[in-house]
Amino acid sequence: MKRISTGNTALDQILDGGLVADSITMLVGAPGSGKTILAEQFLFSYATVERPGLYLSTASEPFDKLLRYGQSLDFFDVSAVGRSVFYDDLGDALLDRGIEGVLEKVSDLLKVHRPGVVVIDSFKALNSFAPDEATFRRFLRDLAGRVTALAVSSVWVGEYEPTTSANTAEFAVADAVISLETRRTAERSARLLTVRKHRGSDFLSGDHLYRITPQGLRIFPRLADSADDQHYDPGDARVSTGVPALDDSLEDGYWPGSTTLVAGPSGVGKTLMGLHFIFEGGNRGEPGILLTLQENRHQLSRIVRRFGWSVDDPHVTLLYRSPVDVYIDELIYELLAMVADTGARRVVIDSFNDFNLSGSDATRFREFVYSLVQRCSHLGVSLLFTCEIPELFDITRIDDNGISHMADNVVLLQFVKHESEIRRSLAIIKSRGSTATNLNREFRISDAGITLGEPIPHS
Repeated sequence: MKRISTGNTALDQILDGGLVADSITMLVGAPGSGKTILAEQFLFSYATVERPGLYLSTASEPFDKLLRYGQSLDFFDVSAVGRSVFYDDLGDALLDRGIEGVLEKVSDLLKVHRPGVVVIDSFKALNSFAPDEATFRRFLRDLAGRVTALAVSSVWVGEYEPTTSANTAEFAVADAVISLETRRTAERSARLLTVRKHRGSDFLSGDHLYRITPQGLRIFPRLADSADDQHYDPGDARVSTGVPALDDSLEDGYWPGSTTLVAGPSGVGKTLMGLHFIFEGGNRGEPGILLTLQENRHQLSRIVRRFGWSVDDPHVTLLYRSPVDVYIDELIYELLAMVADTGARRVVIDSFNDFNLSGSDATRFREFVYSLVQRCSHLGVSLLFTCEIPELFDITRIDDNGISHMADNVVLLQFVKHESEIRRSLAIIKSRGSTATNLNREFRISDAGITLGEPIPHS
C-alpha cells in the first residue's frame, strides 16, 4: 500500500512508514495537546503546488487565529500560503445551512483546489449541528465517499476523550486514529501519543512520549526492541576497567560490549569507579560518554581534577541532565544519537537510581533498559551503570528493578566494619564468560584514584 509521510520522522516510524495514502485519519485529544500543530506539520510537509493542502476550520478556532499562531512555528512557510497551502473557513456554511452546507462547501473547495490532503479542524463540532444521529452518519458516508473518490488524504481533528472516542461513528469511518493526551503521574505530567487504529497496516503499539516545540511535535517512539538474531561480533579484545588490579581479577578487564553494574552505598566510590572506566578509555583513544544526573559540569570538574583528569578531555563527552525535568524516552534517544555522532565505545550512566526515577512505569522502564543494553551490545559499546544501595553494611540485595540480571558484570562496593575501623571493600559477584576472582578485597581512595589491597575478613 502506498504510504505518505506525516512530516514527522518519528511518527512515520511509529506508523510503519507513514499514513496509508488517500486514507482518513482521526487526530484526537484534549485542547492544548498539539493536534492542530501536528495537523499543520503534516499539511506543510505534504502539500505541493500540483497537489495542494487545504486546511478547513469549523466552529472552533477563528480563521485569523489559526494563521497568527501558525506563523510562530518553524515549519510554517508563509510563502506557501495561497500557493500550495490554502486556509478556508466552514463556519459560515455550518451556521447558515448546518452539515449539509458544510458538505456542499467542501465539495466545491475540492473541485477548485484539487488538494492532496485536507484537514478539518474541529471535526467534532460538526456533530453538534446534525439534527439526529442518522443524519450525521449519512453526512459521514457522503464526505468519506467524496474524499476517497478524489484520492484525497484527510485528517479530521477533534477534542474527543480517549475513553469515549471509540464508540462514535467517526471512528468507524476513519482508517487511522491517533490520540494525543496528557497523563499525570505523581508530580509529573507527560504528553503521550498513541495509535489506536491503523487499518491495513502494522504500527508500533503503546504510548510514545512527545514534546511540543517550535519545530512541531518532537516524538520519542517507545523503545521496546524485540529479539534480534542478526549475527554481530563485538570483538574479543578486553576492555580495561581503569583499575589495574581489578583488570587482573577479571582476566584483563571486561568483555567489549558488555554491561557492568557497580553497586554500593552512598560515598563508597561508585562514581569514581565509573570515572576510572571512562577516562581509561580516553587514555586509550576510545571515545566515551559520561551521562550524569548527579553532578553538573562545574561540580564534576572539581572532582576529576583531584585525580588528574579533565572534563575537557577530547575523548570524553559529558551529558548532564537535571533529574527534575527529564524523561527517560527523550534521554535514551539523545544518548543513542550521541553514541552515533561521537563513535563512543564506552558509556557510563551515573546513576541508575536517577535513571529509574525518570521513568513513570516499572515495566516501561525495564523495556527501555533492556533495549539500551541490547543496542550497546550490538554496537560493541561497553556500558557501565552505578547503582546506590540503601544499606551501609551487610548488603543483602542489589536492586529492585531487574538490572542485575541484565548485567554481564556486577561489582559490589561496600563498607566493612573491621575492629575499630570502617574499611571499603570490593567484590566481583558476577562476571559472565570470565573466571573472576570473587574475593572481598579492601580498596582505598587516594589522589591516584582507586587502588585494591588484600582480601579482608568480615568481623
